[in-house]
Amino acid sequence: MKKDNEGFLTLTVRMKVRPESMDSFLKLVNLMNRYRDGLNHAIRAIIENKALTLSKVHKLLYKILKNKYALPSKIASNCYREAIIIAKSWLNNPNKGNIPKVFASGILLTNEYSYRIKDGYVEILGGYRLRIIGWDKRYDQYPSREARLIYRNGEMFLMVAKRIPKPSKYVPRGVLAVDVNERSIVLGNCTLELRYKTVVERALHYKLLAERLQEKYSFGKYRAWTRRKILKRMKYFYRKARNIVEDWAKKTSHEIVSLAKQYQYVVAREDLTNLIENLRELPKKHRIKMIILSYRRISYWIDWQAEKHGIPIVVVKPKGTSSTCPICNSKLKENGYRKLKCSRCGFEGDRDTIAVLNIEKRAIQKMWGALTPLNAPQMKHVNPNRYGESLKREGQTNIYFIFQ
Repeated sequence: MKKDNEGFLTLTVRMKVRPESMDSFLKLVNLMNRYRDGLNHAIRAIIENKALTLSKVHKLLYKILKNKYALPSKIASNCYREAIIIAKSWLNNPNKGNIPKVFASGILLTNEYSYRIKDGYVEILGGYRLRIIGWDKRYDQYPSREARLIYRNGEMFLMVAKRIPKPSKYVPRGVLAVDVNERSIVLGNCTLELRYKTVVERALHYKLLAERLQEKYSFGKYRAWTRRKILKRMKYFYRKARNIVEDWAKKTSHEIVSLAKQYQYVVAREDLTNLIENLRELPKKHRIKMIILSYRRISYWIDWQAEKHGIPIVVVKPKGTSSTCPICNSKLKENGYRKLKCSRCGFEGDRDTIAVLNIEKRAIQKMWGALTPLNAPQMKHVNPNRYGESLKREGQTNIYFIFQ
């Protein structure tokens, strides 16, 4: 999903599609391969000739894409349009490496010109007709825009862009703070705390399986056909690890935003943009786990869901959130495993709970300019380690009422 300054959101609806016959399937895969080869040729030609305008690129590449790569007219124009975007992105990158090359099979399509959705089928320029197997029907009322046909693991998908109006945001009654760490995501405020376990251990398991195969079969004594099979297996493990984290991030962010919407809270999270710079100082195993968890993904999906559902969101500075006393702002001292205590006011708590309280406090100050908003629950000076009754949801989420 993309944010639009005009009050709209652009999201993608994925449709699983299937050609009517094997012959049509093979021809379509061949077209996608020709498109990929033409796209790589166009990227190189644009960079070498420094042709970054549509008129120059059209004169340079249109006939080549039509004649050499046998692309239909509109698909050929889509091909060099996509090449311009990739080339500009590479040229504007101060740390650019080699000229970019596309490996995945996919075609950029334009609605009503190079593709059309009609009566449960997708018609693509060139006489291709694909049956739609399934899709998300919630956005059928919105017109289709550009789409991308992709071929992955023996299946075809049509990724259709939709433009929907942004929901209006409500006036928040309080703050739901979110603290992300390696083992769990902790969210709450001065009256409520929830913990969601991360999936970093599961993802790390598959990553290690792939690395062991890579280490074992990287020598030249193994036959080529054996290495091809192992390479396929390695890719599966890496993809499995990535999908585990991505799926967890999507589902967890949806639960966070749903809770905020239910109680009319604003979601507050830390700005973890430059976190990767600090990871180099950590031990290798811990650093790998943090990279797998990918704080950027969970932050992205929280923002994504908040925009989609009209939830206000506040981003605060992360410095000192888990080491500063939320009562008197003094420096906390360790008092056991992941426990901290304030020597000035006697406040004691788990470091994740302290981080949530500090994020809530900073969000309140940023939004309302005071310690507490009019409708926010009042923070009381009690020991947050002495939880009330623990309520457990399905899965591995724990709810604690920490201030009575």
